[in-house]
Amino acid sequence: MTRISDTSREARFDLLAAEEPLEIRVGGRSLAVTMRTPGNDYELAAGFLVTEGLVSGADEIASITYCTGPEKQEYNVLDVVLAAGVAPPSATAARPFLTTSSCGLCGKASIDTVRSKSRFDVAADPLRVAATVVCELPGRLREAQKVFERTGGLHAAGLFDAQGNLLCVREDVGRHNAFDKVIGWAALEGRLPLAGHVILASGRASFELTQKALMAGIPVLASVSAPSTLAVEMAEEAGMTLVGFLRGQAMNVYTGEHRVST
Repeated sequence: MTRISDTSREARFDLLAAEEPLEIRVGGRSLAVTMRTPGNDYELAAGFLVTEGLVSGADEIASITYCTGPEKQEYNVLDVVLAAGVAPPSATAARPFLTTSSCGLCGKASIDTVRSKSRFDVAADPLRVAATVVCELPGRLREAQKVFERTGGLHAAGLFDAQGNLLCVREDVGRHNAFDKVIGWAALEGRLPLAGHVILASGRASFELTQKALMAGIPVLASVSAPSTLAVEMAEEAGMTLVGFLRGQAMNVYTGEHRVST
């Protein structure tokens, strides 16, 4: 690349965040294609199936493997085999369009199909977390964003316990992929539902991120930026705590303020 400033013009090397397509198949049948940052692909696939309401955890997944081509392994195509007795996705669950890195809902037929019913009751979660702990989460997440530190081009999701301990962080060009990777990690580790946990988004709190948190049984979703109206609406209906504009020592608690103690 060429770096141009007020007084200079010079050729430089630059590190960029990788972005490649990943096709997720179930039983050999294409389910979705998403643009993602390669890495933690098995977690991404598992998390996608959980947050789409297709499986409840790793016990419903028999295997996840990269598909083999005629001459080599295809590292941009994954096939998931469901456990015996688990119903395969219906034809309406497939996403006929490419899911971009900026949108986790592309290809959905209607908003009604997006409102997946969670198997977990987050409204009954007794989690309480101190406001001082919540305010520390963005700094802890940023410290763990190794790829962002080098490229500046990735979203991140971080999973924390009530004491603010970072349990898992994943980065991706797509904020929804970062969430799926964290939730997929939890699923493959046998940790679902994630009762008593907080998930933090490095960007805004969108409707799809709220749904993903709900599908994993996470009672608190926080973000450093703004939530959307649909995100607030879903969080309110589900009994989730939704925090936005988490910056410095301040935050906006849009729903479930009883979980944030001062």
